[in-house]
Amino acid sequence: MQDTFFIGEDVLRTHTSSVQIREMLKNKPPFRLIMPGRVYRNEAVSSRSNCFFHQLEGLYIDEGVTFADLKQTLYYFVQQFFGEGTEVRFRSSYFPFTEPSAEMDIWVGTETAEDIRLTKGTGWLEVLGCGMVHPNVLNNCNIDTEKYSGFAFGMGLDRMTMLKYGISDIRDMFLNDIRLLSQFNGV
Repeated sequence: MQDTFFIGEDVLRTHTSSVQIREMLKNKPPFRLIMPGRVYRNEAVSSRSNCFFHQLEGLYIDEGVTFADLKQTLYYFVQQFFGEGTEVRFRSSYFPFTEPSAEMDIWVGTETAEDIRLTKGTGWLEVLGCGMVHPNVLNNCNIDTEKYSGFAFGMGLDRMTMLKYGISDIRDMFLNDIRLLSQFNGV
């Protein structure tokens, strides 16, 4: 899960999670943080993923935060970003820093060959990972787990942009092709 790239002895980051940890170590809850940044992963490049992308992570820690709060926050975001009625589903997953963990998918459909290719024939496309911040993470940051709980999520901004604007291949966004870029002059 953590394969990455190196330049000499320097590691290129795979997540923007290091910002979360620094903030939790420096400050006291409650936290409501959004952390964007460029990340690098040793992954297969395809029409729906790249080995470098722009990630946005969110962290919310306060008293009484639940998984229902996480789901409602993400559901609200998707409805605002993609439009009312956008179908989503949450699937159980594993991330070492959250428990329970989930992935959220958006219904793209299976109407076109492009939809089938993009979703591997299922109609669903994963858009983010999320979960409740693992108590060990909070303990390691000296945050009282009897008092505080929280959730975290991370999404690829490039994939979200691709879906929002109907771009069929994520790689196209990095070609500097004026034909693609010119359609966003008024955005």
